[in-house]
Amino acid sequence: MAVNLDGVILLQSDPTGLSSPIGTIAVIAGLLAAIVVGARHLWMNRKR
Repeated sequence: MAVNLDGVILLQSDPTGLSSPIGTIAVIAGLLAAIVVGARHLWMNRKR
C-alpha cells in the first residue's frame, strides 16, 4: 500500500476495488441478476 502526497491511501494491487466486500457483493448480485433475467427470458419464450 502506498500513500500519495495528500495522505490518500492508494491500493496498488486492486485499483478497481472489486476485492472489497462491497465489490464482491456487487459482482455476486450482478451475476445472480443476469441468471434470473436469462432464466426468465428462456421461460417466457419456451413455447415459441
